[in-house]
Amino acid sequence: MQTDRLRLVAYRPELRARWNAFVTSSKNGTFLFDRDFMEYHADRFEDASLVAFEGPDESNIVALLPATRLGDRLISHGGLTYGGWVTDRRMTTAAMLILFDLLRSWSGGHGVAELRYKATPRCYHSLPADEDLYALFRQGAVVVRQDVTSVIDLNPGVAWSKGKRHALSKARKLGVTAVLSDDFDDFHEVLREVLSAHDATPAHSVDDLKRLVSRFPEHIRLYAADLEGRAIAYALVFDCGQTAHTQYLAARPEGRQSGGLETIVQRLQFEDFSSRRFLSFGISTTNDGRTLNLGLVAQKEMFGARALICPHFDLAF
Repeated sequence: MQTDRLRLVAYRPELRARWNAFVTSSKNGTFLFDRDFMEYHADRFEDASLVAFEGPDESNIVALLPATRLGDRLISHGGLTYGGWVTDRRMTTAAMLILFDLLRSWSGGHGVAELRYKATPRCYHSLPADEDLYALFRQGAVVVRQDVTSVIDLNPGVAWSKGKRHALSKARKLGVTAVLSDDFDDFHEVLREVLSAHDATPAHSVDDLKRLVSRFPEHIRLYAADLEGRAIAYALVFDCGQTAHTQYLAARPEGRQSGGLETIVQRLQFEDFSSRRFLSFGISTTNDGRTLNLGLVAQKEMFGARALICPHFDLAF
């Protein structure tokens, strides 16, 4: 890669197919960076994504930056949990340093005063991809948020706690099974009830979820724990390649008492996704990472999950 030939251009719709193809072949991209996913809530965010090319024309994409804009702030990405530079195996540390220099210059000419950068968690890297973290350090970026996400290493992994094994055994005796479901209305009702107890609401409406599933049926699966024909617990899973991510886990009271979630996680970990590298349960932090939900993180760690840090940075231009 000739770093002196790199340049940035704003994303535009005619680059859509090439953007999506690059995400698929990248070393740190997931289907969340596909334009069909990013744009399902386009009415809520001002897209400001950038494409890096090598050379004078637009024949060679070397990196993508999924981004939105809010005032004079660039955010990577406002509608996603994470969204740093998406790169492929050709990316080098020197080239990433150039990309941040170019981003600084571009921002100066487009009224952008600050970048909020949400680095992509390492569990989504198919190859080492921390070039951006070094470039952020060199640029003087400040860590402003550190979320703890809980991830199971599927090989060799950490054993379930005694309590989780007991809950699974109880579920088996009761006849609880984990099945695929398409009842998003019931799932969303259960999810709302669970989150309302914590003064929270789902990030996705039921219509959002149905729209996303219609666009990505191969990547989004809804699992239910079934007890005598009734769903007692649910898990919405995003299949991100080497990592399967439980976007939402929710259980009815009888599901919590009957090992509903344990039954689903057992199927995810030891059957459907056993050949993958990681199973992610998502973050257990609030207040920009400063508050750890001890009960929530303990439940995830009882499945054998361990902490992985998801940093956010602010970079002033």
